[in-house]
Amino acid sequence: MTNQQTNQQMDRQTDQQVHGTTDRTTDAARGGQGGAGGTTVVVTGATGRTGGAVAAAAAAAGLTVRAASRATGFDWADRSTWAAVLRGADAAYLAYPTDVGSPEATEAVGEIAREAVALGVRRLVLLSARGEDRALPTEEALAASGARWTVVRAAWFAQNFSAGPLAEELRASGRLVFAAAEGVREPFVDVRDIADVVVTALTSGDRWAGRAVEVTGPRLLTWGEAVAEIGAAAGRELTYRAVPVRDYRERLIAFGVPAAEADFLTDLFADLLDGHNAQVTDGVEAVLGRPARDFSAFAKEAGAEGVWG
Repeated sequence: MTNQQTNQQMDRQTDQQVHGTTDRTTDAARGGQGGAGGTTVVVTGATGRTGGAVAAAAAAAGLTVRAASRATGFDWADRSTWAAVLRGADAAYLAYPTDVGSPEATEAVGEIAREAVALGVRRLVLLSARGEDRALPTEEALAASGARWTVVRAAWFAQNFSAGPLAEELRASGRLVFAAAEGVREPFVDVRDIADVVVTALTSGDRWAGRAVEVTGPRLLTWGEAVAEIGAAAGRELTYRAVPVRDYRERLIAFGVPAAEADFLTDLFADLLDGHNAQVTDGVEAVLGRPARDFSAFAKEAGAEGVWG
């Protein structure tokens, strides 16, 4: 699936499967003291893939994490739930649960950003999609809110291969069928790097305010090459088969994606899976001062955990 839409769709499919993170309400969310320096950060999608990683990275940095998910009463679709989680916070990580390029995302992100600013939340970081022009209106809605904002435009997550439908397919059948043509390359990014970039942006004053950062892994891989590396790490033969974008619609529906959303994704895939994102950026290193994690390191770690059987 797309940089952000597929990443977020995978989060919805595996909302409770994030390793090493929990959805919790901290002392600050209950009205107590904040963490280091009194900084409280709201993390939307806190039981999802990037949200879980951001929550873990923020806690490790000494921040007080205020988890925002349906488990804690927060709902992107119910604006009456927003103020309770935002009030008294210093910063927030915004990850819209479906495509950031949809009109619904533009409206919701703009409204929650304005509400956050009105409640005194000073810093906002939005997860966006790399190379998706449809996401620009949502980014602009964030910028228009008056917040000190940062946009993190992410490549496809490496972790989409280790949890959710793609991982299940690899584990069960030994192959992955997907809509990326054999020659299309992507610089898959580790969600832990995304999380570290988000936390750095939130805690670096104005250094990254008013800027969009593109984050990728350090090298380009086709989906077939990625699956081959996963197979080597898992110690079993795994294969990849590319299918036309239009033919992938039925597989999306089988994953549980509603028909209307599958139609939207089919159109989006046709735009994005054309190779125009086949470039590596230095965004991770620029923000963190270290290279991005390599896909092979991710595959070896997940393989050692027995993710692919």
